[in-house]
Amino acid sequence: MRTLVRQGMAYGLAGGLALLFDWAAFVGFSWLGMAAVLANVLARSCGALLAYLLNGVFTFRDAEGSRIGWGRFGRYAVTWCVMTLLSTTALHAIELAAGLQWAWLAKPLVEAMLAVVTFGIYRYWIYK
Repeated sequence: MRTLVRQGMAYGLAGGLALLFDWAAFVGFSWLGMAAVLANVLARSCGALLAYLLNGVFTFRDAEGSRIGWGRFGRYAVTWCVMTLLSTTALHAIELAAGLQWAWLAKPLVEAMLAVVTFGIYRYWIYK
């Protein structure tokens, strides 16, 4: 239980930093005129690289050291593709219904909801 709590706290910190980076990139790219769909994919790519490294090196570290490598990165990439599809679909729908500024505001909430699901995937499949 102690490990789960430690991992949950570290995941929240790493995810928060990655989300901040992702959100800032999304707002910046779309503010510069890039379509929200492409801006979200590029922003999530930036945030994903940071999250992969932080989670592998700190969050899911074990007695043997960091938990990064090509096998894990492959599983991470599959998960990232699915979550990016869900995120982008949601943000595109919000943009169409309410406008780009609402998509900017909604992005942290959309990503936070996906993060709840990805914690289990990270813990039991990617960084196992």
